[in-house]
Amino acid sequence: MKALITGITGFAGSHLAEHLLAHQMEVSGTVRKTSSIKHIAHLLPAVRLYECELTNEANVEKMIADVKPDMIFHLAAQSFVPKSWESPLETIYNNIAGQIHLLEAVRKAGINCKLLLACSSEEYGQVETQDIPIKETTPLRPLNPYAVSKITQNYLGYQYFRSYGMHIVCMRTFNHTGPRRGEQFVTSNFARQIVEIERGLKPPILYVGNLEAKRDFTDVRDVVRAYRLAIEKCEPGEVYNIASGSSRAIGEMLQTLVSLSSSTISIQEDPARLRPADVPELIGDYSKFHHRTGWRPEIPFEQTMQDLLSYWRAEFS
Repeated sequence: MKALITGITGFAGSHLAEHLLAHQMEVSGTVRKTSSIKHIAHLLPAVRLYECELTNEANVEKMIADVKPDMIFHLAAQSFVPKSWESPLETIYNNIAGQIHLLEAVRKAGINCKLLLACSSEEYGQVETQDIPIKETTPLRPLNPYAVSKITQNYLGYQYFRSYGMHIVCMRTFNHTGPRRGEQFVTSNFARQIVEIERGLKPPILYVGNLEAKRDFTDVRDVVRAYRLAIEKCEPGEVYNIASGSSRAIGEMLQTLVSLSSSTISIQEDPARLRPADVPELIGDYSKFHHRTGWRPEIPFEQTMQDLLSYWRAEFS
């Protein structure tokens, strides 16, 4: 089976490539001119890379015609929420144009392949107390441009499924973390700050935003296993949550990381890290996905935090 991963050099993409190779799949992936391949360098030459800007229609059509994939995992996106406030049009254009070009390229080529769209729990946005835990039927009340772009990707997938009979499954993934997570994301940012303090590279003060918000964290390695099961077993045209089914306050997550360090660390709020709008609590209900595939998260949260911290220690070694 030939699998194509858009955004293969990224956090989830690199873990997915490892997972699919371990399941004896032939793996290709898209890279941009500015992409760093350090997360997948150890997989070369087993992974075939295509320099392809998804916002370039001709590039995408040429790549699809060459790869002729049996399955596509569409992970590439501008996924950093604060950047979507700074550059809303860029975020929406990149995320929507890239997906349309991908869907159109597959349709025009007449390739019979399965597609997975990596969407986000950010789509749910303003969640009311009675909506927790969040099911796929919970109303979508987006609070940022990134969430709007993901809802649009979701609906485009449904439209192409209905209009053209394409096998498209949409996954709404809640917060996921682990080794290689980008430093701009909260768990990785905290882990990096701790390692910088351990190495004496900064004063023993860790800067934070809102520690009261509660989030549903899943290990990225559990998430990519879910992606494979989804594309193999899930119903096209359907949406599924990937979550742990429980929540932790950002402050609790921080204390777990700090407890894994022998350094004495002070915590200080940085107003610049606070979001214009923030949801108090997110807990995902993954029962629909579990009933379809048997998936459930397996990696303990403490292990995820330990592995994340070990990753950053290796980065500074």
